[in-house]
Amino acid sequence: MKRCVAWMMALAMVPALAGCGARQTETEARTEQVTLTVFAAASLQETVTEIVEMYKAVAPEVTVVCSFDSSGTLKTQIQEGAECDLFISAAPKQMNALDGARDAEHGNPEGLDLLLQGSRVDLLENRVALSVAQGRGAGIASFDDLAAALREGTVLLAMGNSDVPVGQYTQKIFDYYGLNEEALAAAGCLTYGSNVKEVTSQVAEAAVDCGIIYATDACSAGLPITDTATAEMCGQVIYPAAVLNTSAHPEAAQAFLDYLRSEEAGAVFAAVGFTPLG
Repeated sequence: MKRCVAWMMALAMVPALAGCGARQTETEARTEQVTLTVFAAASLQETVTEIVEMYKAVAPEVTVVCSFDSSGTLKTQIQEGAECDLFISAAPKQMNALDGARDAEHGNPEGLDLLLQGSRVDLLENRVALSVAQGRGAGIASFDDLAAALREGTVLLAMGNSDVPVGQYTQKIFDYYGLNEEALAAAGCLTYGSNVKEVTSQVAEAAVDCGIIYATDACSAGLPITDTATAEMCGQVIYPAAVLNTSAHPEAAQAFLDYLRSEEAGAVFAAVGFTPLG
């Protein structure tokens, strides 16, 4: 009789145990580990790295892996099929070239369609800055002074390559002052960097008299900001961000992008001179 009662009790526990197992499976599903790959402009390295660490407390199930380089290089890698969930560019040009909502006239000459429509936002604004190296660049206290010294051939300036946003902003500044980049390069007045960090390093190491970088990179590297360019000189420096439509985890990528727009993340960006755009 006792064995019969025990057997009946055991049978009664089976559905309960099954329900418990189902609930555990659901919980495991909700906390499934996700790895996001973020491609971000080199000028975001310090800030985004800090924000990624903060995000661990918000979403412990998400691992964010970042790749930092020039926006042009990252755009090419995405175009060639590199795994990427979220792209943050230092200029609209590289983002436009991946945006299927745009045509050739509006910056997408190859007709690429790699952005998740509705996810694109203007994340940040930066400033283009002139930084003079310690012990060098005597007499250069402004972009006007730099332009005069370049015309005279008495200064060595570091700038970004033509496929790098900071280099493209520098080219606009040259146009503003009527300077010929090819002639300046031939005269030995220019050195180049493949991204803004390389240009910043040349200034920090005093390998050049001065460099044109972002104000945020000058801040992060502890370099002086000698002058900042106006919108008339080179336009606004806007950083767009978007989830890729090839992302394996679009919802998690969107959640991280939303966090980048949060008050907490905005404080990190603002601390080095970015203007969060909400």
